[in-house]
Amino acid sequence: MSKRIAVLMGGWSAEREVSLVSGAACADALKARGYAVTRIDLQRDLSALLAVIEANKPDVVFNALHGRWGEDGNIQGVLNVLGVPYTHSGLLASAVAMDKAMAKKLFEAEGIPCPPGEVVTIEKLRAGHVMDPPYVVKPNDEGSSVGVHLVQPGDNELPMDDLPAGRPVLVEKYIAGRELTVSVMGDRALAVTELRPHQGFYDYTAKYTDGKTTHMCPAPISDDIARLAMDYAVRAHKVLGCRGVSRADFRYDDTERDPGDLYMLEVNTQP
Repeated sequence: MSKRIAVLMGGWSAEREVSLVSGAACADALKARGYAVTRIDLQRDLSALLAVIEANKPDVVFNALHGRWGEDGNIQGVLNVLGVPYTHSGLLASAVAMDKAMAKKLFEAEGIPCPPGEVVTIEKLRAGHVMDPPYVVKPNDEGSSVGVHLVQPGDNELPMDDLPAGRPVLVEKYIAGRELTVSVMGDRALAVTELRPHQGFYDYTAKYTDGKTTHMCPAPISDDIARLAMDYAVRAHKVLGCRGVSRADFRYDDTERDPGDLYMLEVNTQP
């Protein structure tokens, strides 16, 4: 049984604060179970990471990083080179899952429906609507709903301020209805949860501010839709080559008929 665990957290992505919170919680839980835990707040100076790993010689690294550099294959590649075992998905699955447009191609090839959309540049977005509203604008390679905006009919100014300059942007048709999420461990879906923001769109604020969203588990949906969501989540986990745990996010449109239509949004390899 591994006894020395290094918990990687922090980093320098837009999700740094989220990672620090989740990393601290993971470190506390591991310590309570009797493991010798080293907390590492990852910085851009990778020599510092190498020094800490060399000094502590962890049996395994628990990856609690979020966002770019932490869940996109970069840190996984570093740990592969060092020969240090780590939790969660490996380099390839992490990189593909973080590229939302590429992951969607795999999902659709697997027969999993996704919202219609396209990858565009900031310049094209500035030129005007790229599809009929309502639609969702989001960075193609960020998580935690960072930079996600809902563009409604009648919106004249498109969201630009927190979109990444020089990086691709994913524009998708907005799917009305409900937000569902499914956690997968190994090759088994655990449950379907519905996320109900108290107002507006399920964005970064709704996700991480206490009292902004109600979590309902199990989701109040039919058994057939629950089974379908869990099936899609496991298939997406496998087609990406995920390891350990993942979380699949969906929109379920039951606004016009029941049962409605289920669409996969993305898979998070660092839930």
